[in-house]
Amino acid sequence: MDKRIEWVLRIAVAGEFLGHGVLALEGKKQWVGWISQLTTADTGLATQLLFLIGLSDLIVALFVLLKPVRIILVWAVFWGFWTAILRPIVGEAIWDFIERFANFGAPLALLLIKGSPKNLRDLFR
Repeated sequence: MDKRIEWVLRIAVAGEFLGHGVLALEGKKQWVGWISQLTTADTGLATQLLFLIGLSDLIVALFVLLKPVRIILVWAVFWGFWTAILRPIVGEAIWDFIERFANFGAPLALLLIKGSPKNLRDLFR
């Protein structure tokens, strides 16, 4: 496997999670509203939850750049899909989901490059 392809994917995934993480830490109002809408949390709690989500996004970005272990990539695929499909769930157009296919496709490609885990321990390698 060409290491350049892996690095392009690592940088792309890390950039996605870094960017979203910073926006979450800044308390992006639209996202706070979505959390409130989905959970019935008040604005204060939704803002706190978004801050924690932002921290987790930064952790994912760091791991993907430094040591992309499979369990982190599995999470990145799940979270990328969830945050993409969330758009039509909260009332945005289906195209807002479709344009975000790369949010879960890039971490999935990186996971496939790493190879399927043969046992539970492999998820942490």
